[in-house]
Amino acid sequence: MKKIVVLFALAITTASCGIIGSLNSNTSIKPNESFVLGDNNHGVFKTHLKNEGVTVLKIYKAPIAGGTHSPQLVKPQETIFVKTEKNTALVIENTENQYASVTLKVKGDLNLGMTYKN
Repeated sequence: MKKIVVLFALAITTASCGIIGSLNSNTSIKPNESFVLGDNNHGVFKTHLKNEGVTVLKIYKAPIAGGTHSPQLVKPQETIFVKTEKNTALVIENTENQYASVTLKVKGDLNLGMTYKN
């Protein structure tokens, strides 16, 4: 009985921390480079993104079939929420000459390719 109570308490604690079903990351992006999240076939995902650095970031969506849309600028210490469509990448571009840092919390389809691009 004790084991059941301990396992139940552990399950409740883990679920309440939001660990299950989400991806949490702090990512650094080199000057004049981009971090691409989801440049592969996947479902819908939602991203809670905070610009932790001192640079302004350009965020936009890039369908894997081609093109880009929905650009927005994220100021230092600003937080945004982005819903990204099926088979569309979320591009986080550092257009400045200093390192950028972002905190990401992603929910939804987590089968996402992640790459850096110049």
